[in-house]
Amino acid sequence: MTETLHRLVYYSRNHISGDAAAFAADIDDILAKSRANNGRDGITGALLFNAGCFAQVLEGPLDTIEAAFERIQQDERHGDVSLLALDPIAGRSFPNWAMGFVGLSDVDSERFAGIGPSSGFDIARLNGDQVHGLLRDLTIEEEKAA
Repeated sequence: MTETLHRLVYYSRNHISGDAAAFAADIDDILAKSRANNGRDGITGALLFNAGCFAQVLEGPLDTIEAAFERIQQDERHGDVSLLALDPIAGRSFPNWAMGFVGLSDVDSERFAGIGPSSGFDIARLNGDQVHGLLRDLTIEEEKAA
């Protein structure tokens, strides 16, 4: 019997501080641990960092994405963690991404500047489907650019 897949969507506020090198090291640490844990747990997804917030989609078996979300909620680098959606899904949107990441590089900063605070963008105003769609579209663009 095949286990039902679920999709969890959340956003959080960035609580990482320090200079640019320390900040980049923390982001690299988040990604390395996420990719290792997600690969082990059968989770796929994508993470967006932009303008002081994180938005993430996790896909996989319910118990493993709930465990990952619990780790995120306890991580002091994330604040105001808000669950936007947790739903069963028929298939994965990010089958090739143990943890796709968009939003940190200079190229990404320029490409995604339109979704920053100067445009009036506020991640807290989006629902789970909107965040999922945004991340799906951005990772498709990321794959094309690679």
